[in-house]
Amino acid sequence: MPNPVFEFQVISKDPDATAAFYASLFGWTINAANAMGYRRVEAGDEGINGGIWPAPPQAPNFVQLFMSVDDVAATVKAAEALGARVIIPATTLPEGDELAVLHDPQGMSFGICRRAVQS
Repeated sequence: MPNPVFEFQVISKDPDATAAFYASLFGWTINAANAMGYRRVEAGDEGINGGIWPAPPQAPNFVQLFMSVDDVAATVKAAEALGARVIIPATTLPEGDELAVLHDPQGMSFGICRRAVQS
């Protein structure tokens, strides 16, 4: 399947409580040992991994899906042509992944990402 969903993000007003809830309920492993304080979620062999971020003050709690793409800039351009609005422009993360976050024409937040080449 082209451009699969490969990761989820839970955006939470209380990310520590959210992490504790899902870890207890589903047995997910939560790891916040990184420079950005991101709570990485490992959902097991059959699950889609993801993470938990703090919600900005003006935002509600919500879930984002991230789709894998080959070219973030080209996908952002195509999404804008279809009516999407860029929330976070193409950004390279410390680990080398490149991502952007957009709102679709109906206002739903979603992300696109090109993974860094793993050696």
